[in-house]
Amino acid sequence: MNAPVPVLMYHAVTRTPDPRTRALSVTPEAFAEQMALLADRDFHPVTTARLADSWRRPVSTERVLPPRPVLITFDDGYEGVHRHALPVLAQHGFRATLFVSTGWLRGAHRSGGALDTMLDWDQVRELADAGVEIGGHSHTHPQLDQLDDDTLRFELTRCKEIVADELGTVPVSFAYPYGYSSRHVRTAVREAGFTQALAVGNGLARRAQGPYALQRVTVRRGTGVQEFERLIEGRAIARNFARDRALTKGYALARRARQVRRKAIGSRV
Repeated sequence: MNAPVPVLMYHAVTRTPDPRTRALSVTPEAFAEQMALLADRDFHPVTTARLADSWRRPVSTERVLPPRPVLITFDDGYEGVHRHALPVLAQHGFRATLFVSTGWLRGAHRSGGALDTMLDWDQVRELADAGVEIGGHSHTHPQLDQLDDDTLRFELTRCKEIVADELGTVPVSFAYPYGYSSRHVRTAVREAGFTQALAVGNGLARRAQGPYALQRVTVRRGTGVQEFERLIEGRAIARNFARDRALTKGYALARRARQVRRKAIGSRV
């Protein structure tokens, strides 16, 4: 199946978000309405691993996806994914993927820096037991394309090791913090053992993007039901996210300039 697939990116699901996460949060009521709309439109949610596995195979032998596939993904690991999202997913029998920043979760591995109330590992295990795929999202949620090689390797391997130790299953899917990546970062993610990774891009995912640069669309507090319907149907996405794309291009140029300066300084040391 070569048709593009909507990959929805959520963060916090809560009525009372921290101001730092408010724009990228959704209320429990909005999330429930959005999941009901997916069900009404006969969408069939699959995990990140299943989509990538299907697209990695030759077309003649690919693992067949259900009709109208969609991905429901959550970044960071906010507590509301367990409290509010999990019951709704279970009600509809929906699969999803949660990408965790292991240093932000409550428990023995916490390193600080979390922006709101996070999941603990018992809750993550309950999500996994309910069929939610658990993927990696780095250890401390940095901009990966700004790290030196040793720090980049640590962020990836530490995250993978913690998830494997806590769940007994090695994570195979990854999402780039902030959506930032580069060819070097994508290579490092592959070498760390992840077999697919999601960016942002605010476009539909396509096989041609490759398994390490699959695009997602952002669902946020200001996403109304009509806009959400346009997103899942793939209509007017470029117009909806025109400002986001312009900002992304500006950020990319600034990050590349910082990388060039760091390399130049390093070569003189």
